[in-house]
Amino acid sequence: MRDKNPSGFQIMKNLIGLVKPLVFVMLLGILLGTVGSLCAIFVTVIGAEGLAIALLSPTNPMLLKSMPKILSTLLAVAVLRGLLHYGEQYCNHYIAFRILAIIRNKVFNKLRELCPAKLERKEKGNLIALITADIELLEVFFAHTISPIAIAIMSSLFMSIFIGVHYLPAGIIAAIAYVTVGGMIPASNEINTEKAGLKYRNMFGKMNSFILGAIYGVDDTIQFGRKEKTAAELNDLSEDLSAVRTTLIKHEKSQRLLTNFSIQAFSLIMLGVMLFAYSNGRVNFEQVMIVTAAMMSSFGPVVALASLSNTLNQTLACGNRILSLLDEEPVVDEVTEGVEFEMVESVKGNIASVNNVSFSYGNVEALKRKSLSVPGNKILGIHGPSGSGKSTLLHLLMRFWDTDEGQIYYYDKEEGPVTVDFINTDSLRETQSLVSQETWVSHDTIANNIAIAKPGASMEEIEAAAKCASIHDFIAGLSHGYDTVIGEDGCTLSEGEKQRIGLARAFLREGNLMLLDEPTSALDAINEGMILKSIKEQANEKTVVLVSHRKSTMGIADSVVEF
Repeated sequence: MRDKNPSGFQIMKNLIGLVKPLVFVMLLGILLGTVGSLCAIFVTVIGAEGLAIALLSPTNPMLLKSMPKILSTLLAVAVLRGLLHYGEQYCNHYIAFRILAIIRNKVFNKLRELCPAKLERKEKGNLIALITADIELLEVFFAHTISPIAIAIMSSLFMSIFIGVHYLPAGIIAAIAYVTVGGMIPASNEINTEKAGLKYRNMFGKMNSFILGAIYGVDDTIQFGRKEKTAAELNDLSEDLSAVRTTLIKHEKSQRLLTNFSIQAFSLIMLGVMLFAYSNGRVNFEQVMIVTAAMMSSFGPVVALASLSNTLNQTLACGNRILSLLDEEPVVDEVTEGVEFEMVESVKGNIASVNNVSFSYGNVEALKRKSLSVPGNKILGIHGPSGSGKSTLLHLLMRFWDTDEGQIYYYDKEEGPVTVDFINTDSLRETQSLVSQETWVSHDTIANNIAIAKPGASMEEIEAAAKCASIHDFIAGLSHGYDTVIGEDGCTLSEGEKQRIGLARAFLREGNLMLLDEPTSALDAINEGMILKSIKEQANEKTVVLVSHRKSTMGIADSVVEF
């Protein structure tokens, strides 16, 4: 189990663990990056060596003969630096985009595991921010964080040794400089901004949720004169977000100022130490030039590391939010090693039984010791006022939740009565079709929206289902018929039209248990009558559980249970 408040190091460790499938590509990128960084440093070092030779012996023909060799080496190192940098960036971005695809897949699968029970009360805008902006920001970590850290460590170690070979105290000073610029300063900045970074991401998600809600409720906002209040709330959220962002920017400026000051200070210290050693005869002039140039030109990798802390707080906050989601446990675990279910009627003609079932949403009791039988190829009506637990019972029959007490049995062809939690979840859902009170539709054609219930369904099957749902004539009257594209969240349809698309899905589904939750609540009397007639006809081949608070809807039921 992950720590609920993990440190930045723990988050980085867990994120790096995701790179395991691509570890060889990562190591190649680090190797190319390290050699490339050293090439960039030694362009200056070789140049300094050539300058020292020119200054010391401007008229010495033997030394001047070495200048073409130095210049050609300089050119080769510069070209090699460009090629190696390209290779490093290619490896890092290849890893980043592959890992982001893996993470998106993991998050999507986790959301499937958690829904519907765990996701019902999560803010949708926050989830959207997590699966879009948060995951996208991790590209910075995988492409521009893991490799630079390793490159900075390896380059700094090499340069400390290189400088130390020329003059040991200078090598020690270089090591201290690299640790300070690339380690202590970024670590201090990360500690100061860690909480602010997480707060910023959470507030960003909260504002997304508010904006999403405001967009969906814009008609009511205008109708009830809440424009000014909504705008004021959005402005308050924006100001709070801006305040946190300002805090992060202040820390970023302070960190950058301290980094630049440290680089200048250590460079001057190195120059002073080498001049002092030269005056005492411990090093020659050429060594002074080489070591000083090496010191001044070798901060690139650690400066890149120091700059990471400016965005690392955001990246780690995103990583923490994603890892926390991936670590969440579902309320209901899917069954994969249970009974492969094939629904049949029992001796008494029932396909399912609900025995003394109780269920609560937290402290709110929804059902208390309810019992009933579901007769096969019949319509069972469940009637009662809103809040009496009718919808909850349907969700328990589909095992969206587990009961607190009591059992739900289905009758299997081979096993006989078997509890719902011992049936393979996929096998159970294949026998069921649910029409909920709110019908979800995607930004796609009407035909594809109906075909969700049966991938690969023919157009004849889709049209037949639409006719049963009393929506075929409406679709046929559209300019593009079944190829008409529905707006996002069904914004181009009325609630009744969306509800009938949901019913068409249920009719198209080959499962033999239809669970209908207020299927005609958004329909007028004429369409309600037509759909109820279709449901009655379907009951010859399917079992129907019909939930409604309307007495009139119960007229087609073969039996009614009062809640």
